[in-house]
Amino acid sequence: MIKKILKIDLVISERNLNRIIEMAWEDRTPFEAINYQFNMSEKDVIKIMRQELKRSSFNLWRKRVNSGVSSKHDKKRNSEISRFKCTRQKTISINKISKR
Repeated sequence: MIKKILKIDLVISERNLNRIIEMAWEDRTPFEAINYQFNMSEKDVIKIMRQELKRSSFNLWRKRVNSGVSSKHDKKRNSEISRFKCTRQKTISINKISKR
């Protein structure tokens, strides 16, 4: 099923929408990784999160993202971390798990 995000001129499948929300919710996944996989800016991700989450959940998420604890921005990440994913995670190609 394909869903049109009302306040954004994007058409996103339900599966991709769920994945974007999941990646945005994770503290260690930077916005650059979401941009790399889905070609979406941080601003677009924030709009999606605002629209899809409950108000209280969105407020908690924004508070975490803007705190010093979150590493959602490359500038806040440890300079020794140069990857988007865990080294033990399966290889992902265009958001689909690659088969060996």
